[in-house]
Amino acid sequence: MSKEDTQEQLQRLQLIEQNAQQLLMQKHQFKSQLNEIESALTELENTPEAYKIVGNIMVKTTQQALKKELSEKKEMVELRISTLEKQEQQLREKAESLRKIVVGKLEEK
Repeated sequence: MSKEDTQEQLQRLQLIEQNAQQLLMQKHQFKSQLNEIESALTELENTPEAYKIVGNIMVKTTQQALKKELSEKKEMVELRISTLEKQEQQLREKAESLRKIVVGKLEEK
C-alpha cells in the first residue's frame, strides 16, 4: 500500500471519527429531550389542569390528550436514540477496522 493510500485511509478514519462525534452530540440532545418529556409526564400525574404551548400561546388541554401526545413524542425520541446508537456502533466498527489496517501498514514501514 502506498503512502497516498495510507494517508487517504487516515483521512477516512478522521472523517468517521468526526461523524461519530456528531452522532454522539445528536444522541445527547435527544436524551435531554427524553428527560424533559419524562419529567413533564411525571408532573402531569400530579396536576389536575394541563396546558401546552402552541406557537406563542399557551392553550388549556385535557390531561389525557397531553399524556398521549407526550407518550408518542417519547416513543419517537427513544426510537431515534436507538437508531443513533446503532449508527454509532457501525461507525465504531468501521473505525476500528480501518485503524487496524492503518496501524498495520504503518508498522510495515
